[in-house]
Amino acid sequence: MFVLALDWPMVLEKTILISVVIAVSLLIAMYETYAERKVAAFMQDRRGPNRAGPFGLFQPLADGLKLFMKEEIIPNSSNKLLFIAGPGLAMLTAMMTSAVIPWGGTFHLFGRSISLQIADINIGILYIFAVVSLGVYGIMIGGWASNNKFSLIASIRGASQMISYELAMGLSLIALLMLTGSLRLSVIVEQQMQGGWYVLYQPLGFLIFIICAFAECNRTPFDLPEAENELNFGYHQEYSSMKLGFYLFAEYINMFISSAVMATLYFGGYDIPFVNEASLSPNLAGILGVAALLFKIGFFIFVFMWVRWTIPRFRYDQLMRLGWKKMIPLALVNMLVTAVIVLLKQNNWHF
Repeated sequence: MFVLALDWPMVLEKTILISVVIAVSLLIAMYETYAERKVAAFMQDRRGPNRAGPFGLFQPLADGLKLFMKEEIIPNSSNKLLFIAGPGLAMLTAMMTSAVIPWGGTFHLFGRSISLQIADINIGILYIFAVVSLGVYGIMIGGWASNNKFSLIASIRGASQMISYELAMGLSLIALLMLTGSLRLSVIVEQQMQGGWYVLYQPLGFLIFIICAFAECNRTPFDLPEAENELNFGYHQEYSSMKLGFYLFAEYINMFISSAVMATLYFGGYDIPFVNEASLSPNLAGILGVAALLFKIGFFIFVFMWVRWTIPRFRYDQLMRLGWKKMIPLALVNMLVTAVIVLLKQNNWHF
């Protein structure tokens, strides 16, 4: 009889880390709704939320209570199992990506070295792409299970958009992987701490990646899956109460996680610029590293919001033309140029 020996302290560490990451992700996503309305108010010279609590800080709580209190409606002609599973899948895929992101360095507590990464797997980037691809099913299931032709059309529109821009995003990452030689996100961060951030070596790749991230998160100017003004309400037209809240909340969690991925791959992750972490104590360096990563994530979230209130929405034909005729060729050119440079360096050519 075989007995499975578990490292119970490690299980406890990972359980606490998972709980903290989920709680922080939900809290940040909740207050992203507040921040977005405040950013919009600033850009449009108005006040924004200012009634619920001091400075309107309780507005997200009021919005959440409103969604909880709304009547929950499930259409009689819908597929009830899939109708319920769609929002749950959208939330699940939004949260699963956080498992491979290194949120900080290593802490030394109680005689143990505690890594602030839930799973340091050697296929971290492939895992991210696999989970992001599952997000398409959340949209398609929601549109199809509603048994509403307009919702189905909107879900097909959204799924085709996400698939199209995933191709360009993947090609931009192939160029990055040629430089890193590793799919492990912790290794990519360590390489940037030693040799400089990869945005300096892959500026075009980063530009392609962030544009595709806008499309993957259904953010303006790529928010056609939710273009209620022109194209009906979207794939979640038949949803109400917290099922609708899950779909809306998943968008903000995706925005948070996408910002974390961009900061990790191109901006050094938890690396503190112009600071030698080796001169600091490990725990202090770990705390400052987490703060540095959160600051970078906050900057990208602000960019998401800034673009929303600056650039108008594309037409659908413009959106698809940009993805297939502009982004993919640019990503291919970037990949080929990077391959040539890496090959020349391997053969000791000097520029």
